[in-house]
Amino acid sequence: MPTASDPSLNRRKLRLALKAARDKTGMTQREAADRLDWSLSKVIRIEAGTVSLSVTDLQATLRLYEVTDEQLVEELERAARGSKGQSWWSEYNDIISPPFAQFLGYESAADSVRAYHPTLIPGLLQTADYIATLFAVTPGVTQAQRRIDLRTARQERIFGDGEPNVTTIVDESAVRRLVGGASVMRNQLAHIKQLADSEKIKLQVLPLSAGAHDSLEDSFVLFGYHDDEDVLYISGPGGVLTNRDNREMVARYQECFEDLTDKALSQEASVSLLDELLSQLNVNRS
Repeated sequence: MPTASDPSLNRRKLRLALKAARDKTGMTQREAADRLDWSLSKVIRIEAGTVSLSVTDLQATLRLYEVTDEQLVEELERAARGSKGQSWWSEYNDIISPPFAQFLGYESAADSVRAYHPTLIPGLLQTADYIATLFAVTPGVTQAQRRIDLRTARQERIFGDGEPNVTTIVDESAVRRLVGGASVMRNQLAHIKQLADSEKIKLQVLPLSAGAHDSLEDSFVLFGYHDDEDVLYISGPGGVLTNRDNREMVARYQECFEDLTDKALSQEASVSLLDELLSQLNVNRS
């Protein structure tokens, strides 16, 4: 998890505190915006944690919400000052869309990450060669090397010191599909095995024998937080969606992940399958 100097974490701290304070007053977002003489979208963006907040605007908001605890006010003022800094991904802004920047903010602040992909190795586990192969066959991809660098930078942060708990369910079709050929897949499977062996991730392979399930068409990620509800990110044929407020949808995917967990192989059996596939790839090389 990032340090408190990370703007995404400071914005998150402000989001949680200000939403809780507004809820306590019984005011709606529109009522708060009217009282502050702000646009409704400004209040929405602040409570979504997607924008920075000046100390002056913070103080006006705290007065409206009757927040007087001196220690809390001081903490939130520090967070407001820190919310204006550059996020770690700012150097990649030319290739990052606003929805993906929001995704990176959620990912950077997460205490846990639960991911599943029905056909490919999930992004956090991909090697550079595997990523390059995917980009090479995807129409319209530009600046491929910078996109590869961005994804590997994400991985370094997630798997660095103080990383979140990462649980990944990999479909058996993904570990058997020869993306980039045998050499690329040898390195890819060995990389996943190393992450599992070093306890960087909890790994489960969903066997083909598991049959139909609720997420056959969608890859998805659930970001978990100690002090907030899960955030859901879905990517599939219908496009990309980040959702925190539709609790029914989030609950559906939480249940889906638990169902996949029950149907998937244990980590020990999953690593054994990777060893078997690596042996086959090594035989084919000789």
